[in-house]
Amino acid sequence: MSLAADLAAVERGGHMVPSKAAGVDGDGEPRRTGTMWTASAHIITAVIGSGVLSLAWGVAQLGWVAGPAVMLLFGAVIYCCSVLLVECYRTGDPYTGQRNRTYMDAVRANLGGTKVRLCGVLQFANFFGVCVGITIASSISMLAIKRAGCFHVRGHDQREACGGSSRPYMVVYGALQVVFSQIPNLHKMWWLSTLASAMSLSYSAIGIALGVAQIVANGGIRGTITGVFVGAGAGVTSMQKVWRSFQAFGNIAFAYGFSFILLEIHDTVKPVAPPSTETKVMRKAVAVSVATTTAVYLMCGCVGYAAFGNDSPDNLLTGFGFFEPFWLLDLANAGVVVHLVGTYQVVAQPVFAFLDGRAAAGAWPGSAALGKRRRVLRVGSLAEIEVSPFRLAWRTAFVCVTTAASTLLPFFGSMVGLIGAASFWPLTVYFPVEMYIAQRRVPRGSAQWLSLQALSAGCLVVSVAASAGSIAGVVEAFKAHNPFCWTC
Repeated sequence: MSLAADLAAVERGGHMVPSKAAGVDGDGEPRRTGTMWTASAHIITAVIGSGVLSLAWGVAQLGWVAGPAVMLLFGAVIYCCSVLLVECYRTGDPYTGQRNRTYMDAVRANLGGTKVRLCGVLQFANFFGVCVGITIASSISMLAIKRAGCFHVRGHDQREACGGSSRPYMVVYGALQVVFSQIPNLHKMWWLSTLASAMSLSYSAIGIALGVAQIVANGGIRGTITGVFVGAGAGVTSMQKVWRSFQAFGNIAFAYGFSFILLEIHDTVKPVAPPSTETKVMRKAVAVSVATTTAVYLMCGCVGYAAFGNDSPDNLLTGFGFFEPFWLLDLANAGVVVHLVGTYQVVAQPVFAFLDGRAAAGAWPGSAALGKRRRVLRVGSLAEIEVSPFRLAWRTAFVCVTTAASTLLPFFGSMVGLIGAASFWPLTVYFPVEMYIAQRRVPRGSAQWLSLQALSAGCLVVSVAASAGSIAGVVEAFKAHNPFCWTC
């Protein structure tokens, strides 16, 4: 039987749509089963990380007016740029045009040339950096569980006695990821993304609830219109104020970033019959995800600032702005770890798919190590882990490298911020804008063209400023770093 016969496509309303009985979609890929809700779960899993608990610090630098305004502004920017990007999922006809299954495919189809290689370098550097940052964040939450119990027993002032290193927990987290990395692809991990999304909303809710309790205990709302003040005492210098404001501005912007994974998530959505398209489904998923993310960010950032004012900690849970009830803090930090297990997989699966595809199509076609010796392990009706010698070896190697980088550079969060700052403008704004202009043939000099270029230029300024702040953070971290100390 030919591939065309196997697809058993039928014509409906002038468009070719795969038959429900087919085991593959119209492009020969395994049948996509994603919906608007599973796509939303993937996005929320990728975008809402434990960094949401650090937004109170960002609001403290900007104050009650600029802090919430910046979060709303970047929510709108991310939504607009994401809509532009999902419009580039198909080239040509919106129903039967060529699918751009990855971000690089979309850049290749619409822009081509050296921009494809630049996109690939930035995207995969982002994947690697985010995986390292996730490992570090997870280990800090694991350590916080231990420290919360210690503070409960010894007292809240025993910070030195209740200290410790997060490096051993990085190894534990890496071991967990070796197992979860054998999940075949994004299509098969919808259940993990759903669980991770639930965990992210749960620990965010706990942080918000503890913040409200602190506000009640304080007898009122703290904070000022302009945030951390300039002056002697507890204030900062004028230059420090500017510097911190740039960092906060950048941190809030990057907290929304998910464009580097958006088209890979888009490719999990199942085909739909005309007059709808997968792109219409994805636009709804983006709207739901950005609205949910913005609401959670506003509540966490504003409630945390109202509770602690200009003394807001870097992280509401691991920075021990709260000490009691310690068991609730433990639950929240455990939720962070579960959520970041899913986030790691959402970010790493495109890397896995890229090398799997290259190996199967070019390097070792038909190899027994790639497919013939593959074993599928099912855990109930949800989880499916597919193991082959090649997949086990190289995915384990990737996890080991990210774990090693985390243990050697536990301040890698600053370096991840630098990677994020450098890639924010091209991946989140520049490429989506340029691809949309090319695909829709937007006339140069038109009102729409000028508006899109103004958006791109403004975000470039933010990216440059945030990059400068991240470089300063990396330099400061290096000064007091001992890469071989596993107890400090």
